[in-house]
Amino acid sequence: MGRLQNRTALVTGASRGIGRGIAQRLAADGAVVAVNYATNEAAAKETVAIIEEAGGRAFAVPSQLGRPGAVTELLTRVEAGLVELTGEKRLDILVNNAAATGFAGAGPDAVTEEIIDNCYNVNAKAPFFLIQQALRLIPDGGRIINVSSGVTHSTFPRQIAYAMSKAALEQITLHMAPVLAPRRITINTVAPGVTNNGDPVFSDPEAVKHMSALSVFNRVGEVDDVADIVAFVASDDARWMTGAFVDATGGTLLS
Repeated sequence: MGRLQNRTALVTGASRGIGRGIAQRLAADGAVVAVNYATNEAAAKETVAIIEEAGGRAFAVPSQLGRPGAVTELLTRVEAGLVELTGEKRLDILVNNAAATGFAGAGPDAVTEEIIDNCYNVNAKAPFFLIQQALRLIPDGGRIINVSSGVTHSTFPRQIAYAMSKAALEQITLHMAPVLAPRRITINTVAPGVTNNGDPVFSDPEAVKHMSALSVFNRVGEVDDVADIVAFVASDDARWMTGAFVDATGGTLLS
């Protein structure tokens, strides 16, 4: 029996990459997983199919976070899916993984209001209101995990808008921890570093060599490296940890 047996989870941005890996791992540990996606329905259904083929249970829920009304829309659909699969609306684990990078080579001189707004709307505003509205579904002893990034603790000017918004997400973790503690709900940040999320750049040997050098392990991270850490934070084993920043960068931040 998995350590998340009889638990339920929502993973935002779970149609591919790190989000898909997290959804798969939580399902492998026994959780019923709501797989959120923005626009790629086929990829989300593929995530669900992978989970089901492995013996797990999952369902896809569309909602393009960052748009007005998207959070309410998402939770309404999650409730319906949970009732259908479990008979209850209870949501034990919330993983805020969906993200807008705002990258596109936009250093400080190229950042626009549109880039800033998109990053903050998806990476900070949506997670805040998702937590706020989901608390009616989360039981005492629940888990909230915000997926940030190592760029908030390092220097990467070309990702300044993304880093700013992810730093805001980390502040949600910090300031919500004492608010949620009376209900034994933990909230923590997991921050991946360079992770092979299926982006075409990871097919370029020279790019991978350069990125690998950033880690003390001299390799890029794999999705499972991050998903395993999230699964631990979501489990009862992490009950005494809240408000924490969990470095999942493979030692990238040590130098």
